[in-house]
Amino acid sequence: MDHFDVVVIGSGPAGQKAAIAAAKLGKRAAIVERRDMMGGVCINTGTIPSKTLREAVLYLTGLNQRELYGQSYRLKTDITVTDLSARTMHVVGKEIDVIQNQLARNGVTMLIGSAYFIDPHEIAIEDATGDLKHVTADHFVVAVGTRPARPSTVDFDGITVVDSDQILDLDRVPGSMVVVGAGVIGIEYASMFAALGTKVTVIEQRPTMLDFCDREIVEALQYQLRERGVTFRFGETVQTVETHPSGTLTILASGKKIPADTVLYSAGRQGVSDELRVESAGLTADARGRLKVDEHFRTAVDHIYAVGDIIGFPALAATSMEQGRRAAYHAFGEPVGATDEDLQPIGIYAIPEISFVGRTEDQLTTSTIPFEVGVARYRELARGAIMGDSYGLLKLLVHAEDRTLLGVHAFGSNAAELVHIGQTVMGLGGTVDYLVDAVFNYPTLAEGYKVAALDAVNKMRAIARVRAEGHRLDLDVGATTVVG
Repeated sequence: MDHFDVVVIGSGPAGQKAAIAAAKLGKRAAIVERRDMMGGVCINTGTIPSKTLREAVLYLTGLNQRELYGQSYRLKTDITVTDLSARTMHVVGKEIDVIQNQLARNGVTMLIGSAYFIDPHEIAIEDATGDLKHVTADHFVVAVGTRPARPSTVDFDGITVVDSDQILDLDRVPGSMVVVGAGVIGIEYASMFAALGTKVTVIEQRPTMLDFCDREIVEALQYQLRERGVTFRFGETVQTVETHPSGTLTILASGKKIPADTVLYSAGRQGVSDELRVESAGLTADARGRLKVDEHFRTAVDHIYAVGDIIGFPALAATSMEQGRRAAYHAFGEPVGATDEDLQPIGIYAIPEISFVGRTEDQLTTSTIPFEVGVARYRELARGAIMGDSYGLLKLLVHAEDRTLLGVHAFGSNAAELVHIGQTVMGLGGTVDYLVDAVFNYPTLAEGYKVAALDAVNKMRAIARVRAEGHRLDLDVGATTVVG
């Protein structure tokens, strides 16, 4: 029976980084993955294919060029699924090759198959033929990820009623679509298909969408989506979805009936800990299949770690990578710097995209932290005009007393790239004055930081001026009283 210093179960972003980090420390590391899922959900059905699909949509529809060339501008009139999938398959193939190369270069052993625990120190790996291989390890890192939650009341056929994994296998671009769930995944796909010309209806049982984002940014996104024909039904619950030869009929608890060619059911994700038989290792998953961990990503069993989507929020590829690295370092006593969860950026790749780091206006108001807002709109930036983006904006939240950045919120083209400048300033404890005094390349969107910083500082200066005037008047009144 093979023995390793660490066995990582799952080859997604979290698993890759955990295995490579352990190998860099000179440890004997192995990673377990099914043959057809190298790179995990991220590479095969999640982040990479969905973001590649987004780029294909933007390119083929010519959406980003319409402000310059007119609303009728399209690079390709009749866009097919083949047009969209060609780019996706190319990128996925390249990414899988990169991952395999990195693991091999670092001496990480690949174990092909599906793993499950026999006991806390042993797992069995079943390959496609049913053969079993047993391995033991000093440490395990569980990075198996999640799968789409599929309510038993919904009949998923993979053709007309699909989940977020199956949507990539549609054989045509639907003329109409119902998206159930206004979370990150639902909104991303709703915006993509709306850009393709699909008539989209979004159904969400909550009164709002993306409530962890800045309210002004969400309102801007909703406006842009409505402009593309997206209908929102908030406060509504889906009772059932009927499939008919001519399409689907989504029946709401309120009695409304919505016909559509396709229904995308995007109502959260479920951890796949059940397949892993975690009970045999002394672990217990919650109702959504997630594992609880401490600040070092250790589970209730000290030598077993869990990272990535399996531990819940924020369930992002970027944060998962860092969790994997930190788990491996902690397992082998390697020092690792402190991390500030408030400085982890969030990116939502809708069309247009959203990205932010730090706190929102509502959070600061609830915490009674005094702040000022500085805004730069893309239409004020030369780069925005060149790109044909007049709706984008960059918003800075600045502490009204110590002038540090409390939050950075971007909406529009390249928002997910732009946010990192603010993230760096925040991480190094910089103030708004740094951005005021800094010189940015021109023309760039990054120049928006200086514009927004000046906007905030000018508002703070106006407040200081009013206070100074009030103080001077108080002194004058006091002097007159003494003289009198």
